[in-house]
Amino acid sequence: MTSAHRRVVLAATAALAVLLAGCAATPTARWNPGEAAPGGGPDIAKADWKPCPDTAEEAIGQQPPSGVEFECATVKAPQDWNDPDSGETFDVALLRGRSARQEPDERIGSLVVNPGGPGGSGVDTAVYLSFTLPSEVLERFDIVGFDPRGVGRSTAVECFSDEDKDELIGSEPDPASQQEFDEIVDFARDVVEGCERKYGDTLKYFSTEQTARDMDAVREAVGDEKLTYLGYSYGTLLGAVYAKLFPEKIRAFVLDGAVDPRKDEIEGSKGQAAGFERAFGNFAKWCEDADSSDCPIGSDAKAAVNKLIAEARKSPESGSDGRKATAGWVLSAVLYTMYIQEWWPRLAAALDELDDGDPDRVFDIVDTFNERDSDGRYPNSMEILTTVNCVDEEEKLSLETVRKLQGDWREEYPLFGGALALSMLNCAVWPDQHDPYPHGEAEGAPPILVIGTTGDPATPYEQAGELADLLGTGVLITYEGEGHTAYPKPGCLNDTVDDYLIDLKAPESEVTC
Repeated sequence: MTSAHRRVVLAATAALAVLLAGCAATPTARWNPGEAAPGGGPDIAKADWKPCPDTAEEAIGQQPPSGVEFECATVKAPQDWNDPDSGETFDVALLRGRSARQEPDERIGSLVVNPGGPGGSGVDTAVYLSFTLPSEVLERFDIVGFDPRGVGRSTAVECFSDEDKDELIGSEPDPASQQEFDEIVDFARDVVEGCERKYGDTLKYFSTEQTARDMDAVREAVGDEKLTYLGYSYGTLLGAVYAKLFPEKIRAFVLDGAVDPRKDEIEGSKGQAAGFERAFGNFAKWCEDADSSDCPIGSDAKAAVNKLIAEARKSPESGSDGRKATAGWVLSAVLYTMYIQEWWPRLAAALDELDDGDPDRVFDIVDTFNERDSDGRYPNSMEILTTVNCVDEEEKLSLETVRKLQGDWREEYPLFGGALALSMLNCAVWPDQHDPYPHGEAEGAPPILVIGTTGDPATPYEQAGELADLLGTGVLITYEGEGHTAYPKPGCLNDTVDDYLIDLKAPESEVTC
């Protein structure tokens, strides 16, 4: 079933060692600039930090390197910032990592990080970045991550069963018949209605604008007069909304893997279809040029993948745990590895073993990106991703439109087009709970760095320039390479970003690294 096919644009924080961000949501919200945005709110207490080495170890699945102190806290945020005195609150979980090499008189403040998604854990990301960002940054900043409302250790949205999630991934990604499509619609409705039964009208409070206001509460809780922020993928959208709401509270913003918030759902999803198709073309070219030990599926990767997907539709292979490697699992493995060029050999090896009847490495890839453990349990990333995407929208597409686009995009983008069109199905059956976010020029904000990677499949490079222009003070940083998001990378990119974060030295014009 593909109602959660936006799962294909969610990167797992378990894979943060090779993937620093979650994928972008498809922005669809619209906002009337004539409407007053809510202001004010309750006083936010300073964070009461407590040591939490166990949380740090849990976040990355191993004991973190020595030399970093990890502390955790919780911020109480109004459930609805439009009615902050209602008494209803959400918990927002924080973690900060502080390098032992940091000198108190050299400390600038906190660098707040968001990995994207929506649904990625900022807590987990902060642990990883606390020992992988450049030392010059770690010696000047605490690295602070928060799980956005609805995510992980914060007040979480949990309304998909693990069995639902297996089915969401493994279902037919691009149904040809109307009967198959209708079956997917029915399942999507069942899953979404389960969330509505559990959470009722509170689903609408899990929006990007509400989270942006939470982020200002985080700024206040950590004691910073102005916010220093590093956002990846969907985190760039969150940052852009914050910049619109609170431009005067920005110290320095780095937005990597940019999402243009003006694009509607169709434009955003179609851009991703084009991006992943382009990335797969680059993978196929790599296979064509590689030797057989690196790419054992042969020189014609497109033909090999098409063959394996067709076979998976007819007679899926069984894994060692009994799961069937259907077309949904196979296509997901291909798509996920387009995020990370370093994983291309891993994909080729997995497909080669699948061709020999063993799908376990295909499952390993998909499980890693979805953080599915050996007992078949998932985090809540799928349901919060669906919730935020759909709540952020102003209006729903019709099922007829989704079905038509599925066929149109299949013709234009043969491997991923139909599936990415079908990803819009979730919100087509979403209840009438919406909260579109504001966007536009960040009037009065300081320079904001916007990074775009030329080969990014999930947030196509063009959107970086578009976001920089929209913000008004954006400075485009181009990274020439493959994969989703770029910073940190040794050399030009680190030098540019680090000088900006530490000394507020923004480039006077566009930079290419």
